[in-house]
Amino acid sequence: MKQPFKWDDYSDQPALLQDKAYKKSMRKKEKNSLIYTIFSALIILPLSILMMPFVKRKEINSSEFFSLGVDWQREPQETQKMLQELEVKSILLRFKLWEMDKLDELKSFILQNNDKKITLKILQDREHIEDLALLKKDLHVIFSSLDNSVAMYEIGSTINRTKWGFFSVREYLNFYKVAYDLKINEFPVIKLLGSGVIDFEFHFTTHTLFNFCKCKYDAVSALLYVDRRGAPENTQIGFTLTDKIALLSTLIWLSPKTKQELHVTEVNWPISHTAPYAPTSEHECVSEDLYADFMLRYYLLAFASQQVDSIAWHQLIAPGYGLVDNREEIQKREAFYTYKYMIKTLKNAQFLRLDIKRGYYIFQVLLGEELLQIHWSIKDTTLKNEDFFDVYSKSGEKLTQEILDINSSPIYIFITKATGRQINASERIE
Repeated sequence: MKQPFKWDDYSDQPALLQDKAYKKSMRKKEKNSLIYTIFSALIILPLSILMMPFVKRKEINSSEFFSLGVDWQREPQETQKMLQELEVKSILLRFKLWEMDKLDELKSFILQNNDKKITLKILQDREHIEDLALLKKDLHVIFSSLDNSVAMYEIGSTINRTKWGFFSVREYLNFYKVAYDLKINEFPVIKLLGSGVIDFEFHFTTHTLFNFCKCKYDAVSALLYVDRRGAPENTQIGFTLTDKIALLSTLIWLSPKTKQELHVTEVNWPISHTAPYAPTSEHECVSEDLYADFMLRYYLLAFASQQVDSIAWHQLIAPGYGLVDNREEIQKREAFYTYKYMIKTLKNAQFLRLDIKRGYYIFQVLLGEELLQIHWSIKDTTLKNEDFFDVYSKSGEKLTQEILDINSSPIYIFITKATGRQINASERIE
């Protein structure tokens, strides 16, 4: 099948469009939609910011919160072994519409993982955007073939980047409506995710949620990257990750187009010295240690918001941004073990609170009747290791030193039942 835009196999995304005249003509063609995007954002976004304090938190199911993106075509045998080792219960797969001939191969992988909750992200190309009859035919084949083995279908991805094929939200809505009409008329039990906006560009999200399209979403998806800002606690136009989640959740709450459900279906940090596999320039890349730190902190901050239903880390195997590097042989990064310990420890956690004081963070949950605190700090400091502490590193290594270093790398502190005492941020040693 024809693929109009070039795909970059190194970074697993389309290459940049080089034809500037084509981009300019397509944007001119879609100017009415682009104008609507701007004006709807000017009205809705200020209202949403004002309404942010009034959006109620939900109780997030921790067993479904932790998801993982998996390339089902990459190292399939090793992938199965690692999924078993991680004990992850929710995975996200991507399927390219220009590779319909590989649908049976995808189905076989899905059946091997029928014990997991599977989200399928359906990637678009220009041919299917322009030919909606072809899109309908191929989506019908996908929905019919995979039946109930897929929990959620994310329709389209990264809709605000022209290299991914869409030149306006109008084009995306027309694309999504084909899937929605199939759901209404023939596949009523399937669950459809929509929007698929990448980064903190909520003016596009606003258009996807407030429009005149006769379609709705069962839940909203977002590719909420913050990697260009460095640490997940850093701000962009005054908004931290927590603020961005709150604003997005408010947009969803106000929209008549969707249920109050949000899934982050892609996020990561690019890793230093992995070009050409890194999806960004070296300037945005981080060390493997920081990659693991930032990943864990992103999950903790998002879980503490109690407004995100799941996060799919992108992804298991990828030299430039994955938990595992496969350039020469399978090399599990520190982040692999960080992810593994995070799921093992928090899969049945009940969130209590997040305390922040001068850049010192304490995330608190209940594990059955046991209290767990996870500590990290933007500025290096220390904390006395009390007798009633049972302390572990981000990857599950037991820590026994008398003075604990509290820094970028979160540590897990289990509080023994005997004390019933909690530690707060003011008790750290300066």
